[in-house]
Amino acid sequence: MITDDLVAEAIKTVYDPEIPINVYDLGLIYLIEIEDERNVKINMTLTSANCPFAQQIPVEVREKVLQIDGVEEVTVKLVWDPIWGEEHMSGAARLELGLL
Repeated sequence: MITDDLVAEAIKTVYDPEIPINVYDLGLIYLIEIEDERNVKINMTLTSANCPFAQQIPVEVREKVLQIDGVEEVTVKLVWDPIWGEEHMSGAARLELGLL
């Protein structure tokens, strides 16, 4: 069975190339939705609209989630509302970056 936690663990293997933190803990993932027990929708943002890896990161997120047994389709949508800020980061990510 595909769960939000299973999807989150897959996403945690994707890192922002400019920041040594995975995109999940950076707070870039706004929504994980599992439909029909095999299709996954993800809404995510980037740290900046000018992110040089704007094409690469969503593709990598999609590819990692597709590797989960039972997942047939993954749709990753980039959203810009709300705008990303440090408050979206996990406590572990803030600690690692010296923000706590």
